[in-house]
Amino acid sequence: MVGIVVVSHSERAAEGIAEVAAEMAGDTRIEPVGGDGKGGIGTVPDAIGDAIDAAAGGTDEGDATDAEDRGDATESDGVVVLVDLGSAVMNADVAVELSDAEAVIADAPVLEGAVNAAVAATDPSATVESVREQAEAARDIEKL
Repeated sequence: MVGIVVVSHSERAAEGIAEVAAEMAGDTRIEPVGGDGKGGIGTVPDAIGDAIDAAAGGTDEGDATDAEDRGDATESDGVVVLVDLGSAVMNADVAVELSDAEAVIADAPVLEGAVNAAVAATDPSATVESVREQAEAARDIEKL
């Protein structure tokens, strides 16, 4: 199963985006991560790395959304990371490089991309690349 990480400079924004995407996600692991770790705006590579590991099937201490708590401890097929703004990309790059999980960053609008990724990840034959492609396809969605 392909996991998804939503990275935002705002912890609340990341949680909200993940909440919206989860409506379409089935059993897909979606991990929100955001903020500077001190209640402020920003992103932190270590926190992003922890979210990647959790989305890949590792445990996230005390998080009721991890695979073991949901009873779907399956092997990870990788993780697609969605980010909001510039430094989130830089910090996500660092986290991806340091992670043992197969993870890629999607060049996509974070909300629409997360929803597209969540839908794509429900396909039993989903791969990191197919989920990333669907997230990136959200760039072409017209709203009006």
